[in-house]
Amino acid sequence: MSSPFARNPDLHCHSTVSDGTLAPAALAQRAHAHGVDLWALTDHDELGGLAEARQSAQSLGLRFVPGVEISISFAAQTVHIVALNIDATHPRLLDGLQQIRVGRDQRARDMAADLERHLGLTDVYAGALRHAGNPALLSRTHFARLLVEHGVCRQTHEVFSRYLTPGKPGYVEHEWARLDDALSWIRAAGGIAVIAHPGRYRFTDTEEWALLERFKSLGGQGIEVVTGSHTAAQARKYARIALELGFYASRGSDFHSPGESACDLGRLAPLPADLTPVWDLLH
Repeated sequence: MSSPFARNPDLHCHSTVSDGTLAPAALAQRAHAHGVDLWALTDHDELGGLAEARQSAQSLGLRFVPGVEISISFAAQTVHIVALNIDATHPRLLDGLQQIRVGRDQRARDMAADLERHLGLTDVYAGALRHAGNPALLSRTHFARLLVEHGVCRQTHEVFSRYLTPGKPGYVEHEWARLDDALSWIRAAGGIAVIAHPGRYRFTDTEEWALLERFKSLGGQGIEVVTGSHTAAQARKYARIALELGFYASRGSDFHSPGESACDLGRLAPLPADLTPVWDLLH
């Protein structure tokens, strides 16, 4: 992190356009106030917040990177690919993200019905919508906030230990984009593909290695090493992997909300000095 390009980059966060609780402009202001000097907005499968984010960042003198976090399926799990420095007007990317969003509403209705069956609640779908800034992107996080509101759990991280995850009430399998499709959209839009928070996935060693090798063979360039959900041991593990496989290393808080997120904007540990940061690819 000795590069003069950026001393405190944060290249992963979410606004009300997906499942965050702050508007894009408010995120830019928070990032700037916390000393971030290179910032990306990476909402889930949606580019609708980028114009506001860019305008606010520019007014603050904060260098902005347009991004998106794309949901894919790999080895029967959901994996997230962060795309950085994209052309947010490119038709292949726009069409691909629209395809992903089409299936979200039925999944959300099925999740609501399952929670109602298990918990005896009513109007769960409508209740979750109240927590969503963008009704087209109703997600597990919005249902988690509703369960906290109803007193089922005290905090959203507690929800995900009891509900909305594989084998637990409220979880609904969904087939997202394929890895090769997502990488082709990112390449077409001139972006940089980064595997988000790899420590969160429940892969076997063989499955994880298959993901990393396939990602690299398709032109993937980066991996998040320092992120809000990684422990120090996980950061060391993925730093070793970045060196071994020749990945650029990324750093992003995955910030969603002041009251929920494990790490605030701009408050991450630095990247290990022997890694090549992904922002070296930015021009």
